[in-house]
Amino acid sequence: MNRHEMPGRPGGEAKLRYLDGDFQVVQPGSFVRCAITGQAIPLTELRYWSVDHQEPYIDAVAASRAYSSHHPR
Repeated sequence: MNRHEMPGRPGGEAKLRYLDGDFQVVQPGSFVRCAITGQAIPLTELRYWSVDHQEPYIDAVAASRAYSSHHPR
């Protein structure tokens, strides 16, 4: 199952497996929570995630913050 096959509970939180350039739905739902902000991200709007850390991000700023926290200087 991929992003184009998203049956599930409206309003329910999904569980995903993050891949390079795509994701797989492990548990159906309509959103995931940003690993940095905790905000709900509708699956149709999910654009940022980490394959290595298997976590989603609400936007590029959150993704950058996550990268910085995982790769301190």
